[in-house]
Amino acid sequence: MEDYFAQFSNLAVQYAPKVIAALLTWLVGAFVINWLTRLLSALMSKRGVDNSVRPFLVSIVEVGLKVMLLLTVAGMFGVQTTSFIAIFGALAFAIGSALSGSLGHFASGILVLIFKPYKVGDLVTIAGQTGTVIEIQVFNTVLLTLDNKKIIVPNGAVTSGVITNISGQGQIRVDMLINTADDSDIDKVRSVILDVANSCPLVLKDPAAGVVVNKLPVGMIEFAVVPWCKSEHYWDVYFYMQENIKKAFDKNGISTPKLAMEMMMPSK
Repeated sequence: MEDYFAQFSNLAVQYAPKVIAALLTWLVGAFVINWLTRLLSALMSKRGVDNSVRPFLVSIVEVGLKVMLLLTVAGMFGVQTTSFIAIFGALAFAIGSALSGSLGHFASGILVLIFKPYKVGDLVTIAGQTGTVIEIQVFNTVLLTLDNKKIIVPNGAVTSGVITNISGQGQIRVDMLINTADDSDIDKVRSVILDVANSCPLVLKDPAAGVVVNKLPVGMIEFAVVPWCKSEHYWDVYFYMQENIKKAFDKNGISTPKLAMEMMMPSK
């Protein structure tokens, strides 16, 4: 028993400072990590980082710092951490290679959530798709089209292409092309179209709607019609103008161009 007690005493004297130092390091390190994560969360909140991604980013930073702290404490006990670091590195490389595409979408999602080129409720055109943003996820952006289809666009495709935010400026010009027969009275057509625009309660008075001759193709006159409205009323104004311009043309005797078809009769 005396020998066992002596060995235990020697071990206690030998390892007690290391254990105490390791415990102090862990406690102080855990306190610092908690402080840093709270600071990071506060900074992201101040910068307006989306609530859906903020906890995820904070947890990634917290886990990374705790792994570093754990390796540091293990090293203080004399554990060789080189092999652990090599294993972690190999795992990270393998996971990164397997999820290279997903990680790209994740990084793009973080950029979208931080820089906010659009927000939920905006009418946008991204990756060739037009719709209202109903959800911004870490990997995807979800759009709802006018015909009630849900389109999921990978964020990698969003940030690698052109983003058109139709709702971003508060008000927008609704561009339309209207064709009439080539013998139409231009001033009368302009007056009729402007009357339709002024009758629409969603069309803004300032800037005023405009109607100009855009082109003179064979057999027709092409008018560019450009009313202005609030961004959220874009499609309402577009369809209102299309329908009521046709009704006004019919009422005022303004004819639209007729398709001409040339028939070739074989000679005898």
